[in-house]
Amino acid sequence: MSELSMNDKMTLVQYSIEKYENEEDLISKLSSVLPEKDIQRSLDTLIGTQKVRRIGPEIIQNNTSHTELPELPDNVKELLDEI
Repeated sequence: MSELSMNDKMTLVQYSIEKYENEEDLISKLSSVLPEKDIQRSLDTLIGTQKVRRIGPEIIQNNTSHTELPELPDNVKELLDEI
């Protein structure tokens, strides 16, 4: 697997949130392709930039009213299909 840029990692996390809104499930699924540190960093950045929002203690949603999902690169699409 080629090294992902930080933007690719955040894009992967955003699209994964579409599949798994529960934070525990999301981290569990993503940990097969990303280190947990990168997952947490991406989540923190996405929440800080209001691209993602927390709904209660466990649910995470893309804030599509604030910003659209980025275009999905092919290398990220392959990883998304794996999880």
